[in-house]
Amino acid sequence: MNAGNQLRFLFLEPFFGGSHEDFALGLAKNSRHKIEILSLPARFWKWRMRGAALHFFRKVGKDLASFDGIIAGNLMSLADFKALAGSACPPVLVYFHENQLTYPLAPGEAMDYQFGFTDITTALCADRILFNSLTHKNSFFEALVSFINRMPEYRPKWAAQEIEKKSGVLYPGCRFESGELLPAKRHGVPLVIWNHRWEFDKNPDEFFAALYAAQDKGIDFRVALLGENFQFVPKPFLAAKEKLKEKIARYGFVDDRQQYFEWLEKGHMVISTATQENFGISVVEAMRHGCLPLLPERLSYPEILPMQFASQFLYKDFEDLVEKLCKLLASSNGHEETRKALSLAMAAHSWENRIEQYDAVLEELVSQKP
Repeated sequence: MNAGNQLRFLFLEPFFGGSHEDFALGLAKNSRHKIEILSLPARFWKWRMRGAALHFFRKVGKDLASFDGIIAGNLMSLADFKALAGSACPPVLVYFHENQLTYPLAPGEAMDYQFGFTDITTALCADRILFNSLTHKNSFFEALVSFINRMPEYRPKWAAQEIEKKSGVLYPGCRFESGELLPAKRHGVPLVIWNHRWEFDKNPDEFFAALYAAQDKGIDFRVALLGENFQFVPKPFLAAKEKLKEKIARYGFVDDRQQYFEWLEKGHMVISTATQENFGISVVEAMRHGCLPLLPERLSYPEILPMQFASQFLYKDFEDLVEKLCKLLASSNGHEETRKALSLAMAAHSWENRIEQYDAVLEELVSQKP
């Protein structure tokens, strides 16, 4: 195959929202190949894993032969899709944003083992697998062994090796420019940014508890709550609307990307308290636009944050978070050189700097076609 030829791919995204949507749009826009997105709204994720494959097959089953390859989000059963498509199915790349073996359970929720098995069969049926960070890939395979060992007998221990043979890591691209960006100088009352999803796995309880602790110490600040919200407003945000009142500079998702970036350029710092984060596009975007980060010393953050800033911006526990937060709020109008260095480091994650790697993977995927 001539790598210079334009190939045609179908992107199946059953949960078109948040990082899933961001990734699909960025890849389709920047690839030298033609990528057509077929998606479903970002809601009812459990039903997407159960039924999205049937919906997608019904939509495109007759046209599969016209595509050179398929890119699939991980919240669907690829095994079901390929069973329906049969020999007409072109080679498939699955991109794992998260997985159901390690995803934290919502309060009061019990684990549904079937979703874990769906991840396993999807991975086994894929021709190529990419994880969005090394942290994610390692945690998946650690959990996979433990998950399989829960079976009372006839454990498919061979599955882990088969999946790992076709697995790799490639950070998602981010939808910002790659050139030099000089963050604006910050002035006035410090503005804290929350630009994550309004969901339990981002741990808003701890985020607001840290802000309340700073408030109790008499430290002045403002907060912009920009993240995307699905279906209903979680209780911690409703409570914060009352407890923080005039400190809230923005309460709600900013759909326009330029306005969103303008908020980041006003922000003094971005905080994450997540219990689940496999890359962290929102944190990368905030640092790219000049926000100083406060991030937990776990998950993917030590992998994403340049090592020289680890001791300054990674926290060990809640007490360490509050201490670092109060210290940073007190000196938040400085740090121009640090903001610039972080912004330049994050430029490596722009789609302009990532797309050649993705196109190479897609071309390799098609070259394996029988």
